[in-house]
Amino acid sequence: MKQTKIVASISDLRCDVDFIRKLFFAGVNVVRINTAHAKPDGIRTIVRNVRAVSPHIGIMIDTKGPEIRTTDVKAPIAYHTGDMVKIFGRPEMDSAHDILNVSYSDIATDVHVGDHMLFDDGLLDMKVVEADGPMLVAEVMNDGLLGAHKSVNVPGVHVELPAITDKDYRNILLAIELDIDFIAHSFVRSAADVQAVQKILDEHGSDIKIISKIENQEGVDNIDEIIEASYGIMIARGDLGIEVPIEQIPGIQRRIIRKCIVRKTPVIVATQMLHTMISNPRPTRAEVTDIANAIYYRTDALMLSGETASGKYPLEAVQTMAAIAEQAEKDRQRDQEVEIPLSANCTQKEFLAHAAMDSTRKLGVAGIITASETGQTARDIAAFRGPTPVLAICYNEKTQRWLNLSYGIIPIYQKEHVSSQYLFTASLRMLLQKGYLRPEDKIAYLSGSFGEGGGTTFLEINKVSQVFDQSYQFHLPDHTAKQTAE
Repeated sequence: MKQTKIVASISDLRCDVDFIRKLFFAGVNVVRINTAHAKPDGIRTIVRNVRAVSPHIGIMIDTKGPEIRTTDVKAPIAYHTGDMVKIFGRPEMDSAHDILNVSYSDIATDVHVGDHMLFDDGLLDMKVVEADGPMLVAEVMNDGLLGAHKSVNVPGVHVELPAITDKDYRNILLAIELDIDFIAHSFVRSAADVQAVQKILDEHGSDIKIISKIENQEGVDNIDEIIEASYGIMIARGDLGIEVPIEQIPGIQRRIIRKCIVRKTPVIVATQMLHTMISNPRPTRAEVTDIANAIYYRTDALMLSGETASGKYPLEAVQTMAAIAEQAEKDRQRDQEVEIPLSANCTQKEFLAHAAMDSTRKLGVAGIITASETGQTARDIAAFRGPTPVLAICYNEKTQRWLNLSYGIIPIYQKEHVSSQYLFTASLRMLLQKGYLRPEDKIAYLSGSFGEGGGTTFLEINKVSQVFDQSYQFHLPDHTAKQTAE
């Protein structure tokens, strides 16, 4: 079974319970809702149906963020190389061949002569040759069609757009109302953009986690402060590949993954992972290699977009990604990996997590179990990217869903009426049945001895068979006594 997690985009046009259940059984850990297409009623339907399949599937909702788009057109416009176009920031007006309007009113203030404006994910390139007050004049650099509400990118140019649009604000409030688990904030440029979302969440007492989407050069340049401000990072390679030279994307992806692992921050690689499978039943070899390389780099999760939201082969896409992930995890060369060191200001929790993972390599420990209130110990273990499964017993149902983005973590929610001893042995039985463990294997678990707030205090290693010995004394914290391992 794979350790890399899968995020799948779901449309309200195809979100029935049976469909979501099939994706879940195929390996989906988190469902993503793209608010660029789904309306509030559709979002509610998706959330209701996901929860009907399982309350333990994570749900992520996007914001639009500071983006620019073209306005309405009566029909797609055909442009040819050398055409001259006047561009205005008039979001309320439709566009035509000679006059193109965009959603950002101050476009002529931020964009200058010599800048390139890329439309529809970079398919159409226009170069600004003249600026006259609120009007830009641009020369079309290649043939292409341009439809309504298509993306507008200006590589290397900072635009003074607000971090949160009115629509974003309404969707954030809806996410709070529906108790959604993650907000994926688009076009994050700095920590201030993350903090703008966090401020709204704090004002409403929400514990929703923020995933920052890195989609432009500013986000890459400010990645350290963005990681510090975020729960997780998404490398959104679609717009990123337009905003920065495309040959730099693999290196940027690898560096961001590394930074996130060191900071114990979940990281997702997204965009066109299996793009061919939107319309074909099989992926290309390049796509298979792309997924494998992301796993070799040690990403926590991979994301499918159009493949599952609108593609012809959504279930096959998930099954294919899961199979590639499982094989790539087997094929990784341990001696070629760069080990993640303990941080300079290492905490006791991190030290024990590292020791637990080290035991899998030096003592042959075949599995790790940890009790978890906030999920931090589990994320610490995940950062060391071990070869064995890590089962996290979660005392908070949302903690379980948050851990669906962490590599190699199998989160299980402990209901109040289930004892820790019962769940611990049941968890071991599950690992035995799945083929992860054998009775003669060693199992490690981390827990705490000092009740609520005491933190992770010990690491114990035993044989699986010994755990089922009636004389064995369990030390897992008792949820009913409000003890915690973190």
